[in-house]
Amino acid sequence: MAARDAEYRRSPKGRKEGGVSFDVAAALRKSTGRAKSDVANKLVSMFLHDVSRKACAAGRMMVSDPRYTDSVVAAFGQGCLYCGKELTDSVIPVVEHLNGMNRVSVGLHVPGNVAMACKTCNNQKRDDDQRLSLALNGWESFLSHDGSRCAPACRTCAYWSRIWPEESGRVQALSTARQRVLAFQEPYMQFIQWSAGARGILKVKIEALYRDCQRFATDEIEKLVAEVNLEFASAKPSSSSEPS
Repeated sequence: MAARDAEYRRSPKGRKEGGVSFDVAAALRKSTGRAKSDVANKLVSMFLHDVSRKACAAGRMMVSDPRYTDSVVAAFGQGCLYCGKELTDSVIPVVEHLNGMNRVSVGLHVPGNVAMACKTCNNQKRDDDQRLSLALNGWESFLSHDGSRCAPACRTCAYWSRIWPEESGRVQALSTARQRVLAFQEPYMQFIQWSAGARGILKVKIEALYRDCQRFATDEIEKLVAEVNLEFASAKPSSSSEPS
């Protein structure tokens, strides 16, 4: 009986009834298994940033160029490029890659792919990036979830339904946002088109880099752990841990 009660309290319904919205146990379980993938993903990000710097140099424009930053403000004002909310201390702003800099989207830090979004939209788009179910581009897929093309359980459709509850208004708002992004990207088509053309070969190199990093991390960690004395009874404090 006690075991069933504990299991119910851990379930989403049990947590909700108990006023708990965060599953500590699930978070701990997830964190235990992701350390090596975090390292590999960081290496992928470093690779994409290096490619981006060379692409910007070839295209003769950096994201930090005032001409580019001014064009971002002209296109989206001081608001999130997706939902349009004004970016403030309470609506946390983040630098947004319209095609995410990850293994799935293979986006780059180049003009036409960088703007500002709110943290909430950024998080939701990152979740949608893992599927890219409605378009090849991350931003376009994210802004296509108007509720008419997905299963009822779609998390991204549910997100936009909370932002714009009325269906016709939601469809129009998402369409307007897509058109705004396309207009913003028009002056930077050399970067957009080059990135799209390079995506295939970059994806191959990223997957190889990711696998090699995972393999190296696994082998090195196993080797180093094997050198650690794990006999609790015989373990003695190192000199650095002894009080002075």
